[in-house]
Amino acid sequence: MLTNILTALAVVVNGIPQGLLALSFGFAAFPTAIAFIIGIAGSLAFNSVATISFQAETITLAGTMGRNVRERLSLVFWGAAFLFIPSIFGLNEAIVAFIGPTIVTSMMAGVGIMLAYVAIELFNAERWSGTASMISGLAVWLVTKDLAWTIIISVLVSTAVYNYLRVSKKVAIEETKIDLSRERFNFGDIEWRFWKNPRIFVGALALACLNIGANISFGKITGSIAGAETNIDHLAIYSSLADMGSSLFGGGPVEAIISGTATAPKPILASVLMMGIMAVILLMKLLPIIGQYVHRSSIAGFLFILGTFVTFATNIQGAIASAPEFAGPYGFGPWGMVIGATTLVSARWNPFFGLLAGLAIKFYFGV
Repeated sequence: MLTNILTALAVVVNGIPQGLLALSFGFAAFPTAIAFIIGIAGSLAFNSVATISFQAETITLAGTMGRNVRERLSLVFWGAAFLFIPSIFGLNEAIVAFIGPTIVTSMMAGVGIMLAYVAIELFNAERWSGTASMISGLAVWLVTKDLAWTIIISVLVSTAVYNYLRVSKKVAIEETKIDLSRERFNFGDIEWRFWKNPRIFVGALALACLNIGANISFGKITGSIAGAETNIDHLAIYSSLADMGSSLFGGGPVEAIISGTATAPKPILASVLMMGIMAVILLMKLLPIIGQYVHRSSIAGFLFILGTFVTFATNIQGAIASAPEFAGPYGFGPWGMVIGATTLVSARWNPFFGLLAGLAIKFYFGV
């Protein structure tokens, strides 16, 4: 039992800095507890080892595509709704088969580039703690190749630097801004007529596409570590309901993660414990308190490594490996154009446009 508890706590520690990232975009922590409670119910109902938690990719995409809190909450809600509908009919696997693994992995590679750019923006938000985060994060990653240690140590180091400068007042630094008035259930921030706001409509589709990729990548990996099969339709059902429940009351998005709970003796129990502990932290309003002492730039190092060395590097390699061998005068042949267009359009605009670009080229060349 102790091992199950310790692995659950490790994943909670890994998730807290990403929860702080959600706070920096205006999502409230308190109502996000709904997402973790739904995650517990879904995991038990489907006997699933796949854990849902705060994830930088989803938070970053929602935060950057929405211009204000209302838009961000709306595109999270509708993105989850768009994914929920095919999931209840068991169509996720069919959708992925239709799109093809090359386009899906290229889309995720584009998301990696997007994360790296956001990391630079966070770094620039407060250069002192941002520099500490980058240097410590890169050092830990190069030594351990472990994302959990990378995020924990880089956030601790940058937070120590930030608070030393804040207390000593040796330099002018930007104070962390968290709207504590939102730390309650806030109903009424969803735009129900999403079709009248193209930004919400397109953003919701982009989030749905991203979560399809995340469910395949992260959900399947967690399942393989635990030695269990992950049904991505089941995972999509409870992760979508979690996002809908959370955003409906002002909370942030969650998604499938590569979870250390998969290594526990009882991975489902460890997963449930992790989500339960996180829900308690959010309901006790401890995350905003932590956020007053942790600047958003503290996650810059982790986000840069996650985007560049993990999400981009692994997915672009997977995309190229899944395509046929070089043929023709078009770079890697037509498939090279598919990979290039999907990746760059996803990075510059959003995953939905990237997916459309890749499919358009794929159908044009008939590959």
